[in-house]
Amino acid sequence: MQDQLTNVLRQKQHSTFHVAPGVMGMEIVFVNLYYIENPDKSWVLIDAGLYGSADRIRKAAEDKFGKGNPPKAILLTHGHFDHVGALQTLADIWQVPVYAHPLELPYLTGLSSYPPPDSSVGGGGMAYLSFMYPKKPITFRGRLELLPSDGSVPFLPEWKWLETPGHSPGHVSFFRERDRLLIAGDAFVTRKPESALAVLTQKQEVCGPPAYFTPDWVSARTSVRKLHDLRPEIAATGHGLPMQGQELKQGLDELSRLFDQLAIPSKGRYVPEPAITNRNGVVQLPPNVNNTVPKVLATAGLVALAGLATYALTKRRKENRTYSRVKRTWPGYASNPNNRSSSEPHVQEHASFTHDQDDHITNNYP
Repeated sequence: MQDQLTNVLRQKQHSTFHVAPGVMGMEIVFVNLYYIENPDKSWVLIDAGLYGSADRIRKAAEDKFGKGNPPKAILLTHGHFDHVGALQTLADIWQVPVYAHPLELPYLTGLSSYPPPDSSVGGGGMAYLSFMYPKKPITFRGRLELLPSDGSVPFLPEWKWLETPGHSPGHVSFFRERDRLLIAGDAFVTRKPESALAVLTQKQEVCGPPAYFTPDWVSARTSVRKLHDLRPEIAATGHGLPMQGQELKQGLDELSRLFDQLAIPSKGRYVPEPAITNRNGVVQLPPNVNNTVPKVLATAGLVALAGLATYALTKRRKENRTYSRVKRTWPGYASNPNNRSSSEPHVQEHASFTHDQDDHITNNYP
């Protein structure tokens, strides 16, 4: 019982959650990342959360795997800002390679920005405010590697990776056959991604990729159907809590069968035609739509985002108070060399993102 309490308290402190044997997730405000452990205790990190989250990600790793036991690598489902925010800092600290699909490289090396987000798709506060989200590429300085072309996953012999483009050009998902565990990234998600209220309530449902950041709906549909055909028993996604069993099966069946009705917006910049990309990044964009967000919707989005930020801050403070009260009662806390003292220096992160205006970007846009 005491061991279970210790694990719960540790997970609560770091917003971590259990997915399956050897797999732990962490939620950073509204996006998830995953820690994957092998039987020999080696491990990898999938995705790197939001900017400013490196210290939390590292602390949770030290609690789980021990201090001085860095991952073998960081694997990326894709390079959107909420999946690579702490990438440079973590790679610098751990001195490990980063693996991605070749079609994601332009957005990780400063060559091209992603297609601009489309706030005209509507659906909630997260979508209405998407015009404010960072979309410029990061310029990763470190060892950047390509995922093996044979579908194998570096340092994870039980896993394979699959191309699941649509939400981004080089989006990938990861699958473990043994227990049919799928890490889907944003190919599909388990809560309504456009809604800030859904972030707060954690209401679960199988949904298509976040519409405001999806520039190719035909590819997105194909990717969902490919993942559906795997018949996953457990799905861990970039947004929302893991789902499994019959609930997942029914939700994914419905999304695959009715993708056009359930996932594709009724209107939007990328609905009639996709953005065209290649290994150099964006080649051609469809015409911009009148995506000036009505003031009332923008205000609603800001209110929702403020509520989300307040909720996250309150939760964090509450967890910190709880942690400070109980941490010294954990068995072996005082003598555990993996516990970091408050006098340990704080790791400063590199600024990686800047906001930009719609098409005014330093890349190869026409």
